[in-house]
Amino acid sequence: MAQLAAVVFDLDDTLFDHSGSAARGFGSWLSSIHGPATPELTAAWFELQDRHYNAWRDGLVSMAEQRRRRIGELLELIGRPPVDQSGLDALWRDYFASYRAGWQRFDDAEVALELVAAAGLRTAILTNGPEDMQHDKVDVIGLAGRVGPVLTAEAVGSAKPDPGAYAALCAELDLDPATILYVGDDHHLDVVAARAAGLRAVHLDRRGTGPAGEPDRIASLHELAGHLG
Repeated sequence: MAQLAAVVFDLDDTLFDHSGSAARGFGSWLSSIHGPATPELTAAWFELQDRHYNAWRDGLVSMAEQRRRRIGELLELIGRPPVDQSGLDALWRDYFASYRAGWQRFDDAEVALELVAAAGLRTAILTNGPEDMQHDKVDVIGLAGRVGPVLTAEAVGSAKPDPGAYAALCAELDLDPATILYVGDDHHLDVVAARAAGLRAVHLDRRGTGPAGEPDRIASLHELAGHLG
């Protein structure tokens, strides 16, 4: 096996607590326009997020359009009348302000960076997402200048699981795929796709819901040390 040269992290729900930030932001925003966020409404919001964000990832809609669709369908769910495009955009901005106010990294992100540094390995981030937002997240959670380069789907022109995203990563690092370990929370995007592109991969399964047969699984970034040899 080739000697490991770099550890590359996914961002959302790997280093950055997207789900927690989104749930808190949704609750705060929804209470301002409707009422308390019930578990059912919160689950529906995340279902809308996944469905419409994936449509953007697959090139079917623009980033702005997927946001409008998420807001529009939520308004239907809570029984509010439809609004025009500018109204949808305004509601998205209000939600995003609440979401951004709660941005934070996971406690074990610091441990992971220390482990990688102690092993003498390079770092990077490869994330599906818009360029400005993902870099803003890295800055707000205190990782700017500490993990890099930061490659986004928007910047490289392809999103995971497209092999082009991983090829762009390898080209940016000027490394053979076999010398890169990719760490992420989405088993399909971050593990299966990374391995198909020739990288090594570790599944960060914080909730314990991943495939039972996955051999390289960790429940916390504290366990990353065992994969850096």
